Amino acid sequence: MAPSATARSTPTAVTFGEALVVLVQDRPGALERSPGFTRSLGGAETNVAVGLAALGVPVTAITRVGDDGFGRFIREELDRLGVDTRAIAVDPAHRTGVYVKEVGGDGSAPTDLGAGRSRMHYYRTGSAGAHLRPAVLDEPAVAAALAEASLVHTTGITPALSDDAAAAQRALVSAMRGRVPISFDLNWRPALWSDREEHGRTLLSGFLRSADIALTGLDEAEEVFGIRTAEELRRAFPEPRRLIVKDNGGAVVAFDGEDRVVVPTPARVDVVEAIGAGDAFASGLLAGILDGLPLDEAVEGGHRAAARALASTTDHVAAGADR
Repeated sequence: MAPSATARSTPTAVTFGEALVVLVQDRPGALERSPGFTRSLGGAETNVAVGLAALGVPVTAITRVGDDGFGRFIREELDRLGVDTRAIAVDPAHRTGVYVKEVGGDGSAPTDLGAGRSRMHYYRTGSAGAHLRPAVLDEPAVAAALAEASLVHTTGITPALSDDAAAAQRALVSAMRGRVPISFDLNWRPALWSDREEHGRTLLSGFLRSADIALTGLDEAEEVFGIRTAEELRRAFPEPRRLIVKDNGGAVVAFDGEDRVVVPTPARVDVVEAIGAGDAFASGLLAGILDGLPLDEAVEGGHRAAARALASTTDHVAAGADR
């Protein structure tokens, strides 16, 4: 059921996707030598929600967590970080998803990833987030959040989790398309599409074409679509008004209709590890778009938020980002 339209005096955002608990090594180096782990939040859409809240954008997270301590932690932590949690459902039958972040150290151990590198180990199969269904849109708290939204953000991760989650995301896009801008970050995760890569390419192509704001990296575009340049990607996907193409630390090429801008990255960024930087970029970009900034200035805001994420082992930028 599509939400009713309401006046939106203050731009607000909604994110849709799985929220995860992240266990990050207390000490960089070989995973088996880590003496302990620090608990944090994760999930691409969750990271964007936290980043938007840090930038002063009212934001509601639509997701599903287990009726367990990790699920309670996610809701409490998002509350603490300024994200509206009224649309987070508690699933009594399925657990909250978890992943462990392995962080490279000085390379002294044979299994150490090395400085600036990280790897994720997921324990999310059958999670509460994978059991999002189209009926979630009819839940009163979700319908109310969508009725107030000025923008909806989704990614290519959620539809990879299960057929139900994919159907829920399609229902969301169908309900909101033409009402508010829909943002979609490709976020291609090959492990989630194992043995069904062609289905994934077809499904994510549809979400990309349905978006008003589409984000992808050139490396993803080549892997998923065999496309190697931003211009070729624009020709293949003319539908999104704004198409943002990132180039692994190089300049971002951004299209707004027929207009094209190139925005270089900051000259120097100290990298601790890279996970979460793309989500931080999305939050800075979307905050700028909601503020009505020109596209090049919105992209610059994305770069600033990404730089903060690169300097941290957490997946999100929680406070103090420069708009």
